[in-house]
Amino acid sequence: MHASPALAALVLIVEDEAEIADILTAYLEREGLRTLRAADGQAALDLHRSMRPDLVLLEVQLPRLDGWSVLTQLRQRGETPVIMLTALDQDLDKLTALRMGADDYVVKPFNPAEVAARVRAVLRRTLRSPRADAPTALRVGPLLIDTATHAVHVEGDGYSHELLLTLTEFKLLHCMALAPSRIFSRSELMHECLPESEALERTVDSHVSKLRRKLDEVGLPQIPASVRGVGYRLMADR
Repeated sequence: MHASPALAALVLIVEDEAEIADILTAYLEREGLRTLRAADGQAALDLHRSMRPDLVLLEVQLPRLDGWSVLTQLRQRGETPVIMLTALDQDLDKLTALRMGADDYVVKPFNPAEVAARVRAVLRRTLRSPRADAPTALRVGPLLIDTATHAVHVEGDGYSHELLLTLTEFKLLHCMALAPSRIFSRSELMHECLPESEALERTVDSHVSKLRRKLDEVGLPQIPASVRGVGYRLMADR
């Protein structure tokens, strides 16, 4: 799998054995995927809420909250794909996982290349490319972003104001609008919006500052929002 024009898929690895987590991270990143790691169930839920991963690799036997409890809460939140990891090779456990909403089930000890292949297969099903006839307009709150014309309008009761953005500012806005509550690191935004640039990651701060100033001028203050020590997100959950 190669990184798509949009951000490469983000996989949350939930595994309390560091050596196994290291191996999974290496194999998935070799496939061009981005990874996050959590060593217990509560940390996994916290990262899922803040980072909105595209897929979760979930160990069953975890500290604080076990994998079954995490899976239950993930399914209450939405449809993030989940592949269960466990040392229990029992048909009942496999059936339980699938009935609870898991997308796949891998038994330890496993071949990490096989796990990577299963991740690719699930992502292919869940992150299909948009249809050619899919709408090109993306709406986030009062923002209407047209990917075909690179036009951005701020709309309200009876008015529509067009924002005049540079190409980099448009790319930043569109990137964050695809997942408006997700926190994006500077390196992610750099990779997505300035892929050929040799500038420092702090260059992103300058572009975000200019974008924020333009949004503030049309009545949208503090957008994108800064997340101290992490990066930026377009909007907090409402």
